[in-house]
Amino acid sequence: MTITLESATQLDIEELDKLYTTTIDYLNQHTNHPGWQKDVYPVRETAVTGINEKSLYVVRQENQIVGSIILNHKAEPAYQQAKWSIDADDKEVMVVHTFIVHPNFSKQGIGEKILLAACKLALEKQMKAVRLDVFRGNAPAIRLYEKCGFSYVDTVDLGLSDYGLDYFKLYEKNFLSL
Repeated sequence: MTITLESATQLDIEELDKLYTTTIDYLNQHTNHPGWQKDVYPVRETAVTGINEKSLYVVRQENQIVGSIILNHKAEPAYQQAKWSIDADDKEVMVVHTFIVHPNFSKQGIGEKILLAACKLALEKQMKAVRLDVFRGNAPAIRLYEKCGFSYVDTVDLGLSDYGLDYFKLYEKNFLSL
């Protein structure tokens, strides 16, 4: 199956809100590796903001959103503490946020395809790198990022310890070394 990232639109808000809720419910019944919390993050406003900023992309299968990702240039302040493999201004780097695959479509390789499509988009936009953070306890995501060629950079505190999320690993895919 080929993955095509489509810019999300206002018409997708309801479905994205349901995707977030369904995924968090599923994670809470199993293992909540990312530590996402209902009514905290991600929420409907996450989708609205991503759509308004033209940074939210969706992937559909049979007219259903099976995954989404936000790609922008907004790095968390703690990113400045890291020793990245390349020096780059925010506008030269794509940052991954709210990367999600519907639980009914997990273990089908969709997440890997979304991430690789995001990297392809970043290359087309002539970015120097793609960067992201991942909760240190999110082993499945860490495996995926490493499988897709992302390199570990540092571990930082994003200020989310009140939510049980103390440290996050930073990863980077550097396009200048390709």
